[in-house]
Amino acid sequence: MSQAPLISKGSSGHDPSSYGAVSTHEDDEPLHHLGRRDTPEHYSSGPDTPYDSSHKARNRSSNYGGEVFRRRTADGVIAVAGDYTDDDEDPQDNSRYPQVRASVSAVDDVTASISTPRMWTLSLLCALLGSGSNLFFSLRYPSVFISPVIALVVVHPLGLAWDRLFKRDDDPAEAFDCGVLVKRSLDEERPASQSSLNRLRRWLGQGRWNEKEHACVYISSNVAFGFAFATDVIVEQAKFYKQDMSILYQILLTVSTQILGYSFAGLTRRFLVRPPSMIWPATLMSTAMFTTMHKSENKVANGWKITRWRFFLLVFSAAFAWYFLPGLLFPALSYFSVVTWFAPHSVVVANLFGTSSGLGLFPVTFDWAQIAYIGSPLLTPWWAAANVVAGLVIIMWVVAPIMYYKNALHSAFLPILSSSVFDNTGKPYDVGRILTPDFLFDRDKFEAYSNVYLPITYALAYGIQFAGLSALVTHTACWYGKEIWQVSQQSIVTDRATDSSSYNPLGHGQIIHSHRSSRKGAGSRVEAGIDTSMQGEDVHTRLMRRYEDAPASWYLMTFVAMLAIGIFVVEYYPVYLPWYGLLLALSITAVLFIPVAIVMALTNQHSSLYLICQIICGTVFPGRPVANMVFTTYCYISSAQGVKFSSDLKLGHYMKIPPKLLFQVQMVSTLVSSFTQIGILNWMFAYIPSLCQPDAINGFSCPLARVHFNGSILWGVVGPQRFFGPDALYHRLIWFFLVGAVAPIVVFGIARSRPTDSMWRKINLPVLFGSLSWIPPATGLNFSVWAVVCFIFNSVIRKRRAEWWGKYTMTLSAGLDSGLAVGVVVIFFGIVFPGWMKGFMWWGTEIYKQGCDWKACPYKKLEPGETFGR
Repeated sequence: MSQAPLISKGSSGHDPSSYGAVSTHEDDEPLHHLGRRDTPEHYSSGPDTPYDSSHKARNRSSNYGGEVFRRRTADGVIAVAGDYTDDDEDPQDNSRYPQVRASVSAVDDVTASISTPRMWTLSLLCALLGSGSNLFFSLRYPSVFISPVIALVVVHPLGLAWDRLFKRDDDPAEAFDCGVLVKRSLDEERPASQSSLNRLRRWLGQGRWNEKEHACVYISSNVAFGFAFATDVIVEQAKFYKQDMSILYQILLTVSTQILGYSFAGLTRRFLVRPPSMIWPATLMSTAMFTTMHKSENKVANGWKITRWRFFLLVFSAAFAWYFLPGLLFPALSYFSVVTWFAPHSVVVANLFGTSSGLGLFPVTFDWAQIAYIGSPLLTPWWAAANVVAGLVIIMWVVAPIMYYKNALHSAFLPILSSSVFDNTGKPYDVGRILTPDFLFDRDKFEAYSNVYLPITYALAYGIQFAGLSALVTHTACWYGKEIWQVSQQSIVTDRATDSSSYNPLGHGQIIHSHRSSRKGAGSRVEAGIDTSMQGEDVHTRLMRRYEDAPASWYLMTFVAMLAIGIFVVEYYPVYLPWYGLLLALSITAVLFIPVAIVMALTNQHSSLYLICQIICGTVFPGRPVANMVFTTYCYISSAQGVKFSSDLKLGHYMKIPPKLLFQVQMVSTLVSSFTQIGILNWMFAYIPSLCQPDAINGFSCPLARVHFNGSILWGVVGPQRFFGPDALYHRLIWFFLVGAVAPIVVFGIARSRPTDSMWRKINLPVLFGSLSWIPPATGLNFSVWAVVCFIFNSVIRKRRAEWWGKYTMTLSAGLDSGLAVGVVVIFFGIVFPGWMKGFMWWGTEIYKQGCDWKACPYKKLEPGETFGR
């Protein structure tokens, strides 16, 4: 690619040492390239007039082209244009993965504003409203979750409105470096003639609303919108264990559990964020949305000329309007178990074809909430979904029915699928009958009452979670162990977090790899997860090297600070967990975090540590239910939050957000959301009558907290030894650990000698085992219909209509998710919450409730007074 001479080169008379540290080719730095052609760039013919406000790039975008070079002089930052070629949009080191190329721009606008009053205001607003609302409704049944996707959609018009309110056409030009305002034009140096109100307006109106600011606001929402798991622990301590915990304890517990995960994410960036093979599929929907909302490019795709933005608006509107049917007026469309309607009292039909308590062998529903219950199928690669389907068929559709109808583990006396645990009469287990008034385990009451019994799918779900956990370790060791070791060794020898002075522009340095040699057109399939390399760079890693990295010491100091807070919490307050118990919890996270995150980064399937954390604590610290809750929170949430933070770091990587600024955005949003949720929670304690009681006003019965409370009793009081001990009913499930540990080694031994497109290389046992941990509460329907949709789009359409798939698939997913999220909120707040639908009833609201599917009938019935087992 030819390089145009700099218009201002040599005219300033400055020594090259006066230029910014961004230069590697003498004193010039190619900016590959402006991601937005409509960015208000201002070009100059010399250092005396660095900003020419008469030249607006947005007014001549059709003529704009070329590499843009930046030089820092005594007068500020100068941007001048050179030649532009089509290869700039698709450089040789562009991503090898078609889903990434379809969703993420290969160019970067280094002059875009990011850290502005607009971005911070919208970020904090989202953090406050989203975290507070979701915490409030998490204690209610039925609940509603306000998705961060809503923030992604809603803040865009707010950002545009902000510009219209505070920007003026005659405002002086501005220059931004790494997203921060560094210089205004010479007009700004004469503030005497400007009123203080006008200066305030200009300060508030810094920059222009753009995709980078939008990404920061969305990342802030991602961090804040999920209610803190620690608040459930506080609810259980206050309402069920009757412990009076201080506000300081609540704040320290919440902040430390929320932020510890950030340390794990930051310290593992070289494994989980920088490698091009770690694509993080869920982030691609967001990047596609930013492109849709902020860019005007529109290439014809298999005859489709509609722009992504119009396509999104149509899908969003249709999804929003449609949800009023399955979500309100015609819920039978959601639970479309039509086979069971013809035989409502047949237990076998309900078991096999049911959508509520059945295995979902009839995969039909008209509700996107059901289809995307375990995640959007449009974001999951088909090879990964095929692993999930294989596990579903083998474990849930073959093994589970055989064991169920043979009454293995007394399962025929229970529903085939349920999220409840049961006693020996087939009724839900009453935990209160085995506790003393002080919530301690009473062995005599337990012996007089009943053992705990699990539905067959629940028991198998435990088994496959055990297998998934051990498979995580051996699969990662086999496929990624060598790469992890090599990258770790390199990090010791050299600092991988290079600054912008090491930026190597395309054409002036070595190209790490080229995707073009391995593909023909946009539809070629290079699958993440099959390529196991963690080394090498693509265009996104190269472009990010112009920004100064957040030092690892920041994350390490964060970890040390949060660890100190955690030790203080467990030692000073009555949670009955010793300090070494906290270290054990975090050690589990440290060992398993990279394997869990790799699976999520490649397949969009999360492997939860929740169960194993409960079981380990129940084994090491038996009879301590509060300790079990706190241990599980530090162990599980550190992993879950860390995975979420890693995903957001990858989104920032794709959107070219300066890492130091991203650190600030995530940290501030986490702190704001934590304090907000503690405030809301204590307000609810004080002003909502009978909170967490069955007769609580307006349904505030704390259903999630009660489920977690029951879990703390089962694993913290009853204990794992009574489930999996030598004489326990479910002790054979322990063998799943061995199965999960050995199976990946066998698969690796076969696959390593096969070609890259071999089926054996596509077998991912952590996904096959781990994804089924959604069952329960997910049902077979949620998996089967999810897989059908994934196959249609990510296999059939991707092969036959590659251009359409590349242009519209991520936008389609965003539109469906956004329409659903907004529809849920509008229906709940606008119609259900005020009670307008009270008494509304017709065939479409009742037909699916009439049979055994909804009632969860067992295959074998007990007569009154009969029991099974012990």
